[in-house]
Amino acid sequence: MSNAPLNVKFLNREKSGFFSVLRNRVDAHFQQHTLAKTGGQPMVLKAVFMLCLYLIPYGLILSNQLSAPVMLLCTVIMGFGIAGVGMAVMHDANHGSFSENNRLNQLFSASLFLLGGNVYNWRIQHNLNHHTYTNIDQLDEDITGKPFLRLSTCQRYQFFHRYQHLYAFLLYTMMTLSFLVKDIRQVRTYRKQSTSKHNKPFPLNEVLILIAGKLFYIAFVCVLPLWLTNITFGQWLIGYLVMNAIAGLILSLVFQVAHLVEGIDEPVLNQQGCIENAWAIHQLESTANFKSSKAFSWFIGGLDHQIEHHLFPTISHVHYPAIAPIVKATAEQFGLTYHQKPSFLGAIYAHTRMLKQLGSR
Repeated sequence: MSNAPLNVKFLNREKSGFFSVLRNRVDAHFQQHTLAKTGGQPMVLKAVFMLCLYLIPYGLILSNQLSAPVMLLCTVIMGFGIAGVGMAVMHDANHGSFSENNRLNQLFSASLFLLGGNVYNWRIQHNLNHHTYTNIDQLDEDITGKPFLRLSTCQRYQFFHRYQHLYAFLLYTMMTLSFLVKDIRQVRTYRKQSTSKHNKPFPLNEVLILIAGKLFYIAFVCVLPLWLTNITFGQWLIGYLVMNAIAGLILSLVFQVAHLVEGIDEPVLNQQGCIENAWAIHQLESTANFKSSKAFSWFIGGLDHQIEHHLFPTISHVHYPAIAPIVKATAEQFGLTYHQKPSFLGAIYAHTRMLKQLGSR
């Protein structure tokens, strides 16, 4: 990521009253049904399930009572568990929407350490940069700083990008593997940006927590299995790569199809360094939903409703199906497009076509 300034302004333009009307309608929904905007008990039960999906197979591996093929199967299950924890537990907790009890939010946000990530860094990259500057090159790291992918027309074209719609999915399998080094690299980046009113520098205690978290993860995922079981390093490596490939592919696809699909906007800054749109309308134009089953939506933490999440990140995903009709109706009332793909597979197809378009010029 470059040292682009993080003080970009969103200009209020015609239809900017959309969000105030929408917010009042959403607030009225919660008041009418006497609901808290956080997840409550359903989120706690989901968190327990997802963590068990990750940790129980791991415990069985450490028991050293399983055959090699069964251990490999356990790593497959762990991959789904990592994805589930990331999308349906850690994500809400780090947005403060998991529970009204802030201690529970802090506890379950720390589940990110079990995945090799860092909470403080995530909140800068995701909560602040991605949610504020969605799909803006050099500001949203979800589309910036990918050396083998061209995810914006503002980025330099390389000859190999013409094939990115084919090899991108292989790169996606490496997403969680990158946690080990990405957080450390970003410490320097964020400290350079600390002069911005939006970012604070990485304080020393958070740097120490980051280092301790990485050492804990290495011990947890590598040292313990090799110490307590009779698997070889090669067997461990295969299992580790399989686990991360499954988790990385699921996480990458769910997040990528929310913003990098046909019909979605990738705005550029004007000469004054501003976005010529209101923030809420920018979110509508740069984000897409996809239709899915209740079961799949439950597993991916309601991220099939990315529009609702980007407009109301502090509302738990358990409420998105209920407020989605309100968001859609209000958008249509203001003449705004509510982007929604017909299915997850349809969204992946639209993402693939977007990759091909970005790789053709």
